[in-house]
Amino acid sequence: MDGRSQAARRYANDGREVVMPSVKIQVSGKVQGVWFRKYTCDEAIEIGLLGTVQNLQNGDVLIYVSGTKQQISALVKWCWQGSPLSNVSDVKLSTTESVEFPDFRIIE
Repeated sequence: MDGRSQAARRYANDGREVVMPSVKIQVSGKVQGVWFRKYTCDEAIEIGLLGTVQNLQNGDVLIYVSGTKQQISALVKWCWQGSPLSNVSDVKLSTTESVEFPDFRIIE
């Protein structure tokens, strides 16, 4: 994941550092050529997540994301809906080491 190995960190209201969980989401179905990455990026930013989204050679879309459990759950739920022209057949979620992302972006 681009060599980034620092934990994703945010700060609680009292100033304590909080390590945010990171997950990998792999989305299958008709998810390429239907603006899935763009809509995913917009949704992730709206939810307040940090991470990346990219196409895979097998036709799937891969998302790495860091945020609260509630934020991650909201994105996973959205992935089942996807972009207006997509047809999602599977969403696989797996944990990964915490990663620090500066923002949420599309990887070309």
